[in-house]
Amino acid sequence: MMMGDTGWSLIAQLSKTDAVTYLEDRKNRGFNTVLVNLIEHQFATNAPSNFYNERPFLTTGDFSTPNEAYFAHAAYVIGEAASRGILVLLAPAYIGAMLGSEGWYSEMVASGATKLREYGRYVATRFSSYPNILWVHCGDENPTNTSLVSAIANGIREVNSIAVQTAHCHYQVPARAFWPNEAWLNVNTVYERDLIYSACAAEYQRTPSMPVFHIEALYENENYGSGLPTEQLLRRQAYFALLSGAFGHVFGNNPIWHFDGPGLFGAPYTWKVAMAARGSECMTFAKNVLQQVGWANLAPDFTAQFLTAGQSSGESRAVAAITSSGSAGIVYMPTQRSISINLARLSGPRVNLRWYDPSAGTYAAIDSAPVANTGVRSLAPPATNSANFGDWFLVAESTV
Repeated sequence: MMMGDTGWSLIAQLSKTDAVTYLEDRKNRGFNTVLVNLIEHQFATNAPSNFYNERPFLTTGDFSTPNEAYFAHAAYVIGEAASRGILVLLAPAYIGAMLGSEGWYSEMVASGATKLREYGRYVATRFSSYPNILWVHCGDENPTNTSLVSAIANGIREVNSIAVQTAHCHYQVPARAFWPNEAWLNVNTVYERDLIYSACAAEYQRTPSMPVFHIEALYENENYGSGLPTEQLLRRQAYFALLSGAFGHVFGNNPIWHFDGPGLFGAPYTWKVAMAARGSECMTFAKNVLQQVGWANLAPDFTAQFLTAGQSSGESRAVAAITSSGSAGIVYMPTQRSISINLARLSGPRVNLRWYDPSAGTYAAIDSAPVANTGVRSLAPPATNSANFGDWFLVAESTV
């Protein structure tokens, strides 16, 4: 299970000391993945230079002139992540929204495919000793000239034929939809903010199969016109993805992603304060409950064999998953309601039922549990959880 955090400007913005502070905090909170720009075009104080005034290219914007000092610092950060068991989703050349100044697309066009392929070979060779990299191409957009992105990806693949690579495409465009026939693409992504469960389910069930994760959604403390995301929305995004076929979810918070450097929105506090904010805390609770029920053995309950009633729809949709052995089943409901579960889908002979408060990370027993694994049972959680929202988890586990 990938529990990711968005740290786009980690390599460019932070000193070595602060990078370690960030990675250690994320590890301790249960995050095992960070999404990072290898080279930062706009969202760092001295972009494209790093904290130590080292530029990524000796000739500005020329991908054929990598500066070893810059990439040595990047290697240090990636190594520190590796030592903490953290996967780095590494964007070698973020192209940017609308292919504008946020990203490197103009410089990629100027450099051309031949130089970009050389750059792909360079970064693959430079970071060949780091097994904790999943390469992320594009970046918030689909390229007009696909050969430029593919040149980097194929350069990486030439050096490392089993490199793990994906793409972060335009909003609502799965990587596999935009790149359906690329040999370098071996991991799929979903970029969705609304009906995340249906988008993840569709990609999970696409044939032939390819692992898929939810790469980006709404960030804590960022207002895209509908108000700041609530903690319930942040939880809902994660659970919709992780119970609907995605092997991971990448959480985001402003100002963590740009580490007090230039960003898109004003921030209410510093990145160091933000690490302990409610969003991160709720992601820790999510990681804990899903691990405790054996998340790796769960499969989505798409056909309502376990959750038989109370699913609702839209952003109130309840999502469920169950193990093939019947050892456990879980339901996440974004809003309070009565649901019905088929106890016969669990192996039993009895079933222990508990409510899990996703805002506090605590369990509450259900009267009369454990019960026999027979028939359909209707249940309703308390009206609100400890944070005064209506989202709850039902955890059902087989017992003797």
